[in-house]
Amino acid sequence: MSESGFQILVNNIKATLSSLLNRGSRLRQFRSTERDRSRAISRNFFLHIHSARIHKYSLQPSYTMGLGLISFFLFLILTFTGILLMFYYTPSIERAYASILDITHVVVAGRFIRNIHRWAAHGMVLSVILHMVRVFYTGSYKRNRGFNWIIGIALLLCTLLLSFSGYLLPWDQLAFWAVTIGSNIAGSASELTEALGLSGIIDPGRIIKNLLIGGSTVEQPALIRFYLLHIIFLPLLSIVLIGVHFWRIRKDGGLSRPDNADLVLDEAEKKYLVQDNLDKNIAGKALDNRHSMLSWPSALWAEGAVFVLTLAVLLLIAYFYDAPLKEMANPSVPENPAKSPWYFLGLQELVSYSAFAGGIAIPFMLIVALISIPFLDREDTDFGSWFAGKAGKRVTLNSLIYALVITLGIIAFTIQAGWIRDWFDSPPQLIVILFNPATVLTFAYMAWAIYILRKTASTRMSALALFSCCLVGFIILTVLGMWFRGPDWQFFWLPSQWPPH
Repeated sequence: MSESGFQILVNNIKATLSSLLNRGSRLRQFRSTERDRSRAISRNFFLHIHSARIHKYSLQPSYTMGLGLISFFLFLILTFTGILLMFYYTPSIERAYASILDITHVVVAGRFIRNIHRWAAHGMVLSVILHMVRVFYTGSYKRNRGFNWIIGIALLLCTLLLSFSGYLLPWDQLAFWAVTIGSNIAGSASELTEALGLSGIIDPGRIIKNLLIGGSTVEQPALIRFYLLHIIFLPLLSIVLIGVHFWRIRKDGGLSRPDNADLVLDEAEKKYLVQDNLDKNIAGKALDNRHSMLSWPSALWAEGAVFVLTLAVLLLIAYFYDAPLKEMANPSVPENPAKSPWYFLGLQELVSYSAFAGGIAIPFMLIVALISIPFLDREDTDFGSWFAGKAGKRVTLNSLIYALVITLGIIAFTIQAGWIRDWFDSPPQLIVILFNPATVLTFAYMAWAIYILRKTASTRMSALALFSCCLVGFIILTVLGMWFRGPDWQFFWLPSQWPPH
């Protein structure tokens, strides 16, 4: 290379470095103003799901409790740990249990990864349910957010199915009989067709059960179907729904907050600032922006903190508590009591009264009621406000007490005196379907909601009443099935009272 050519190369390198340095200087200057930082958010793929600004009220832990973020972070953790577990898992009834044993005892950190995956699955179910409860009680489904509420209900169903489909994969006694019960619940529509004498013509329960497990019993087809649902179909569907859910939050104006959010924060600031300084702090700011802040870095730091806290709690639980694993599944030795996963124990309790009413009719009515909430509650007031103010708090408290008394009363009566099947030798099946503790509870909750609607002339108050009753019923029935049901689904105060095998 000639000297002139070398000099040209040196000059080009200097010019390139100078351009890069100037660009870096311009970038720092570019991000130094609020407008430019807002542009940085809108131009970044990962930050674009955030609004440029976020209100301080929406970041309060007491308002959202980070439940939506926790659910999303648990989904990410489940995806990562699930991919790791897939390297060692074999979806066959001959090798599934042995591969789980290898993961637990042979693979380096396999036990820990499996523990994280198992507890994250349960945590996601719980956090999604609590997130739905928070959104409802704050009225955050109002003001054109009904579509996103429906997306949230779909995500709840996906979460339940994701957890349930993964329940079978270890192929141990706990998983096998829990899924057997679940498939029987799915096929409980047969009770109605049998009562109507239509089983020879159409049997929807059998069709649903065959679609779910690929036959009449849980065998290899069921394991393959659950495996594919768990690793492909349901995760992809969840990713799409999560993307739409976040997009709608962004398009609907960000996280909800009450109309008086600025005044609430002003009152809070008065505790720490004298009025003169508060007035100076507010002066010159738009009234609807004085408590807003840039999403970067404020919101992202808060999200990072939630992620770290979620991961830390999950790691601690996974370190101290192992995921359950019983002996290999044996179809000829049924578990007694055979129980479904905890989030379906309430359904199992209802099914013990009537398969069709508890397994099909009431869950369907509940899903329809949840979906219809934004369309029935058209009141524009109390958006983003917990329990819709003092009147809503009073209705909610009264509803919780009413549901507690009614639910415990009916359960206690059933345990002590039995029901129609215990009173008569061969009662008509239609009577059993229509009149059982599950349907009585449902009509009692509906009657209370109608009473509140007539008393207050408010669809929001009526929705609060019905939702609160259903929430109490879900909790009580879940606790009952988890701790107080023993062999043959009999009631026992303590496991020590169970009869010997």
